[in-house]
Amino acid sequence: MIIQRNQEQDEVVQNINFDRFKNLTYERFREMAKDPSLSEYEKVGFPDSYRAGRGADIFADILAKLPRLSERGLTVLDIGPGCSDPAKLMIAHCAEHEHRLIMIDAPEMLDLLPDSPHLTKLPAYYPKECPQLFVDYAGKVDVVLAYGVVSIIFAEGLLYPFIDQTLSLMANRAEWLIGDFPNISKRKRFFASETGIAFHKAFMGTDDAPQVAFNALDAGQIDDGVMLGILARCRAFGFDAYLLPQRADLPMANRREDILILKP
Repeated sequence: MIIQRNQEQDEVVQNINFDRFKNLTYERFREMAKDPSLSEYEKVGFPDSYRAGRGADIFADILAKLPRLSERGLTVLDIGPGCSDPAKLMIAHCAEHEHRLIMIDAPEMLDLLPDSPHLTKLPAYYPKECPQLFVDYAGKVDVVLAYGVVSIIFAEGLLYPFIDQTLSLMANRAEWLIGDFPNISKRKRFFASETGIAFHKAFMGTDDAPQVAFNALDAGQIDDGVMLGILARCRAFGFDAYLLPQRADLPMANRREDILILKP
């Protein structure tokens, strides 16, 4: 289906400074968390038009992929929750289900979230700044969520410690969703398709097709090789691991995907 562009979309695209959201680092997120001129969605790295009003949909997709969150009395770890709607919905959901919730993020980001008796806030750059966590919770965490953070981990060379150390926290039957991978290979496939070309033309207000180059080096980008490598690594360590699509109605489902890891 071809997406029709309207005046409101024109104004949105013209007013977005996309460069603001490129090459973000942990330190940059700390700065953005303190910036009063930014919305809660901009603080976590997205234009308002990409995330405003979509938090409930994103969290519903998370709940569908982490069914143990519907149980009661578990230990839940949320890595890099940010400060927007999904983080607040997670806090409320865990309170309702009597889960113990640990959230790890920059102190400036955690300060933007409400406090609650069931919530432990751990201000740290995961995994390198919280060694005691891996002592206290080894094999004791029932559900792990890391949504929208892996691109920072990957860019700063921490992917394998991130994977390996998190696996060490997982209890028997534990579930771990690594969500919102910006997979450059998936993005290329989409924008090389008729659907993707129509989407690009409508969104950008152009008659030109997007430029897509296969078999090209995309230095510093997460691609199919990285995604499949994570699956292989987790499976080699005795965990089940699966590549999952996002719900079709989510903001960036056409070029992002998730990984689900389960401890048998």
